[in-house]
Amino acid sequence: MKITAGQALVDVLNSWDVKHIYGIPGSSVNGLMDALYTERDKIKYIQVRHESAGAMAATSYSKFSGKIGVCYGSAAPGGTNLFNGLYDAKMDRVPLLAIVGQTAAANVNTNFFQEMDEVPTYSDVAVYNKMATTAEQIPHLIEEAIRTAYSKKGVAVVILPNDLVEKEIDYSPRKEEKTPPIVEKQPIVEDDVNKVLEMIKKAKRPVIYGGLGLAGGRDTVVKISEKFSMPIITTALSIGIAAPNDHENYMGSFGRLGTKPAFEAINKADLMLFVGTNFPFARFWTKDLKIVQINNNIEDIGKQIPVEMGIVADGKEFLEELLKADYKREETDFLKACRINKKNWDTWLENIADDDSKGLNAEAVIKAIRDRSTEDAFYGLDVGNNTMYSVRMLPLNKKRRHVISGWFATLGVGLPYSIAAKLTTPERQVWSISGDGGFAMNMQEIITQVRYELPIINIVLSNGSYGFIQHAQIQKDFMYGVDITDVDWAKTAEGMGAISYTVKNIEELNKAMDEIIEIQKSGNKKPILLDAKLLYSDPLDTSNIKLDPEIYSKEEIEEFKKTYNVFGQPALSEILKEM
Repeated sequence: MKITAGQALVDVLNSWDVKHIYGIPGSSVNGLMDALYTERDKIKYIQVRHESAGAMAATSYSKFSGKIGVCYGSAAPGGTNLFNGLYDAKMDRVPLLAIVGQTAAANVNTNFFQEMDEVPTYSDVAVYNKMATTAEQIPHLIEEAIRTAYSKKGVAVVILPNDLVEKEIDYSPRKEEKTPPIVEKQPIVEDDVNKVLEMIKKAKRPVIYGGLGLAGGRDTVVKISEKFSMPIITTALSIGIAAPNDHENYMGSFGRLGTKPAFEAINKADLMLFVGTNFPFARFWTKDLKIVQINNNIEDIGKQIPVEMGIVADGKEFLEELLKADYKREETDFLKACRINKKNWDTWLENIADDDSKGLNAEAVIKAIRDRSTEDAFYGLDVGNNTMYSVRMLPLNKKRRHVISGWFATLGVGLPYSIAAKLTTPERQVWSISGDGGFAMNMQEIITQVRYELPIINIVLSNGSYGFIQHAQIQKDFMYGVDITDVDWAKTAEGMGAISYTVKNIEELNKAMDEIIEIQKSGNKKPILLDAKLLYSDPLDTSNIKLDPEIYSKEEIEEFKKTYNVFGQPALSEILKEM
């Protein structure tokens, strides 16, 4: 049949079950826009207010759905504006298709308006990066790009001169079923299972550390923990995915986005099952720790830290083989002490949250969100201290889900992430949680939420600082350039069409939150923004806990407690001694 190359492109996207495409119109993508209009019953075009937000939204969709996200940018600035979202997808290894406009083919290499050599521009970010030279190529390039993005878990870029997109071509849709490629799994070697089992038997303080590679294996991880008396620790990205954070054996995550009980459990452990992740900060673990790394990507084995044993296998399947062993360890004092340590930590967080005598704490806001979250709530988390507070206190269990910019860690993702979630599952309760620094970078996307009637609850933790960086500067004994000018975010969002609140204490917070929930129940279609004006405090740095009297002097411990307002939390070593 005769259709434009643009319509053929849309047909390919539709055959891959693409529902949304994010971008901003430009003259160099008029052919694509015309095709999207003609085929608007198949794929919904979402007009964002900045291309980076469109790429971030598409990346978020890929992260929480496992399906490819799609965005586009016009020639030159529209395309280059995509980069933060594209690198977010690359670094977190999710499939993304980016369509980039180009001047008409006849104008290429003539220094025409907005013409640039685009292919090398995307060479680092993309696993697939090609420019069409004929109209007939376009649907085939899109097909190949999607398949490559899925198979290589990365960004595919297709550059399209606009005049080619507008041309009519003879087009016949491909008939085969469109499904993401099945990742070939390595067979589980029985000898490997037996060796790991023997290491577990000999260990006195084993732990399991899980990542996103354990998706779908949450119950399996819990059974391993209970069978072998192992505390569970996960990456911040995989909380609720690799393990539910309401299980008594769950300690939290490690590092700045972590917890005291997770930090101390790892530092006291003698064996770790390191499963389904290439966690970059593993290089800061104690070198005395024996590590068994189980990963389906051979390139990741031993990349971050030397391992005692590396096993190329699907993490969930390997753990299921371990569960078949005719061996069960009695609950150890180590696990019992870790549980006490976690209860102490949770109690401390609750006490901090309930105290606004000096001002509103971030913990109070996260607690208010937690207590009003539905069982399938989605949280789009921006980057910074807000991420730290969120992963420590949000109820990441049941059907709840959060998405983070993990490895690239770009500011401004909170709002775009939430937009993709609400568009995809409109019946779901959706939150975005940002600091004032991250919110300012993509605050214009409140307009997108208004335009598409997305009743997202947007939380801004305003503390007047790029707090995560301020902490790093404090560690270096200086502070410069991290202060943020305060803004009335509620008034700003109200001007964009949102329902807005400003709160400064717990009473105002709870009143506003209760009103928000009632508004949502009444069928509200407007986004809501809550600007929480916080007391600035340097949050407890859980990448280096200085409370253990076996390691630190009394003076060092007291200084650490004073700095971070730590109370009621003896070191894990002290709990173990009492047992």
